[in-house]
Amino acid sequence: MFENLEILQFPDERLRRLSVSVEVFNKELKALADKMLEIMYQSNGIGLAAPQVNQTIRLIVVDVSEDRNNPCIFVNPKIKQPSGSVDSSEGCLSVPEIRTTIKRYENITLEYQDLNGVRLEESLDDLLSICVQHEIDHLDGKLFIDYVPDVKLQRLRKKIAKSKKNQPTIEGTTVRVV
Repeated sequence: MFENLEILQFPDERLRRLSVSVEVFNKELKALADKMLEIMYQSNGIGLAAPQVNQTIRLIVVDVSEDRNNPCIFVNPKIKQPSGSVDSSEGCLSVPEIRTTIKRYENITLEYQDLNGVRLEESLDDLLSICVQHEIDHLDGKLFIDYVPDVKLQRLRKKIAKSKKNQPTIEGTTVRVV
């Protein structure tokens, strides 16, 4: 069912779609989460949101552990009680080879459901907090480059366009320089 999932690449417009809440908690949801973790690990990422693999549901997977053995799965995540501010140097599997510094909340309380639909709440800080915020942005159709000032964004767009020009077009991806 989810064997052929691929990470969508900017500027693919599908990355801008809003995700819908998960209402059904079943084996297909678990299979999708497992496949997303597999793709994330294979891509050397620390987080992946369902929209990045063309699934418009509110599901994210994260693993910020050094040994890559502590996967977290958050369904319908919502940030509550954000506090503090931290500069975060970020990259993204959907915007490869680009890194930039943006401001994130230092601490958040995350309200979410697990794969069985059980509602949970957890306080997050450090890299886990930053990663979860980044992935939730994907659920809302936002990319980390949306946070950078216009001048810096123009330079990033040129760099992205140049790297895209040197790559073959991937079927199913709309390449448009903006």
